[in-house]
Amino acid sequence: MNNIKLEIAAVTENISISRVVAAAFVAPLDPTVEEITEIKTSVSEAVTNAIIHGYREKPGEFVQINFLACDREVTIEICDSGVGIENIESAREPLFTTRPEMERSGMGFTVMDSFMDSVEVSSRPGEGTSVKLTKKIGGAQK
Repeated sequence: MNNIKLEIAAVTENISISRVVAAAFVAPLDPTVEEITEIKTSVSEAVTNAIIHGYREKPGEFVQINFLACDREVTIEICDSGVGIENIESAREPLFTTRPEMERSGMGFTVMDSFMDSVEVSSRPGEGTSVKLTKKIGGAQK
């Protein structure tokens, strides 16, 4: 079992750092290039959501990312203490966005759902959001 806890400032420049750490973390499990790309993209979407929607790009905030590998399963949890999600079901619908003025596509959760084996979202308005991404390396594709 391996575990890494990472905290990054909630600024868009740090999204790429979360992608690099995700790729480095899963590398010892010998994933395919496709699996690495899917994990990096899913982490990037979740971190972007935390920064853009959770914190609304408010300076001085942080995103926590917890990486856990057990056997050949990877779980990555992205947490913020931002505005939270009023209606998780609606937020997970394709094309839903709380920032249309930014020309956001509203496809973040859809992308995560298509690339990961499991995506769990928990949130409380005014308290923040947690997105838990799970993928079995070398597992059957969805």
